[in-house]
Amino acid sequence: MSSAEAILEENQQLRQSVTEKDATIVVLQEQIAWLKQQLFGSGKSERLDAAQLRLHLDELERCLKDSASQSIAYERRAPKVGKHETPAERFKDLPVEETVVIEPEEVQAEPESFEQISQEETFEVDIHPPKLFKRCIVRPKYRRKADLSHPPIIAPAPKRVIDGSYASAGLLAWITLGKYVQHMPLYRQEKASAMWGAQLSRKTMADWALAVAEWLKPIYNYMRSDLLSGGYIQADETPVRYCDPDQKKGKTEQGWLWAISRPGGDVVFDWRLSRRHGELTSLLDGYRGLLQSDAYGAYEDYARRDAVTALGCMAHARRKFYEALKSHPREAALVLKLIAKLYEREADYRQQGLSPEERQAHRQDQNEITLTRLQKVISITSRQALPKSAIGKACTYAISQWPKLIAFQQHGIAEIDNNLMENAIRPSAIGKKNFLFIGHPEAGQRSAIIYSIVVSCQRHQVEPLEYLRDVLSRLPNMTNQDDIRALTPYQWSPLGNRH
Repeated sequence: MSSAEAILEENQQLRQSVTEKDATIVVLQEQIAWLKQQLFGSGKSERLDAAQLRLHLDELERCLKDSASQSIAYERRAPKVGKHETPAERFKDLPVEETVVIEPEEVQAEPESFEQISQEETFEVDIHPPKLFKRCIVRPKYRRKADLSHPPIIAPAPKRVIDGSYASAGLLAWITLGKYVQHMPLYRQEKASAMWGAQLSRKTMADWALAVAEWLKPIYNYMRSDLLSGGYIQADETPVRYCDPDQKKGKTEQGWLWAISRPGGDVVFDWRLSRRHGELTSLLDGYRGLLQSDAYGAYEDYARRDAVTALGCMAHARRKFYEALKSHPREAALVLKLIAKLYEREADYRQQGLSPEERQAHRQDQNEITLTRLQKVISITSRQALPKSAIGKACTYAISQWPKLIAFQQHGIAEIDNNLMENAIRPSAIGKKNFLFIGHPEAGQRSAIIYSIVVSCQRHQVEPLEYLRDVLSRLPNMTNQDDIRALTPYQWSPLGNRH
């Protein structure tokens, strides 16, 4: 080989090396930007905590410095300036419990010398702190005057959720919602209870939570069977740490709250120690119909069964293109614009109150051209993009999921995405950041039952405290012949006439 050929070959190798490094730099820059957005932006990752993100970020930045000697500037987006809400607007629905009239000293001294011409009104917001109180229950005992040999008579003691306990339905509801709605761990409630008027033991409150879950279990079971008997389910899952007493002290393991629901229906959580595919099989227990989810393999495996149709989540696909917007603005923006048209039509269908049949007909009439163009744009972009780049990953996801992403077209009852399910899971995701982990694996199902009840209440605009106070008062007096369906959050009414 001549010296000239050797130089040409060396140049070719150098060019190839530079191209590979440039591609690596692009991928690393995108990953660093994404991680910084998770750390500092408004959308925090549900599954990575800050410490994990920082470790990953440091590692990527070291790799980037090794690949090229260039600096990466990160600009944090300025927060959106929303409309300023005045105190009068914020508290307009608060009831007025007290009116204080302040007369001028001059008028108080000579009231006959003045006449009122107008008045100025302001307000202040006060609070009734949580306060424990006792309800005295008196059961008079009688005997017959005419026959003193008869035993005395007395009204039976009221049935409570916990026999022999001093905890009323209202107190049980308050403690339960403190943990599962306000996400206040029991040890904090124990400390706070002293300010309520008397100290409550954390162990006692944990026993109360267990009793509440056991009483609510028949309602929970009915809600689950009702969902499985329908023809459309949305599903998702979220990780929760738990403390296993059989493991080394202080060590936690990862469990999962799986959740199923349907639009407008109740939400049912189920606690499992793993995310294995078999867990979903036992959760759905022979379900047949539409199954909408993200791209996790367990859902795809289950959807391969007879009479099960898999539906994808357009929001997941959209999210990936949004993450690629900064590095590939032209391509990502075009995809997002086409997806936005689909969502605009969905909003119109909801506003018009279309039936499932009408919505299916409108979709097939209006969406076909948009979906065809969207598929073509994604396909062309995929051929031009680096596979490991943000836009490349977004295209790969959309192409692999395409039949499921557009399956909603054929089913008017189905939504375009799984967002309703993700929104339902959010309270548990917020709660686990406060209570850190579930204290025992057996307590996981207790949490699943109570989350199912309170999240369903929130979905149906039922006040959870009012609901639990009423239901926990009624359950101990019910018989097997009573209709448990009337106590589900969707059907419940203290007057029996909600639906």
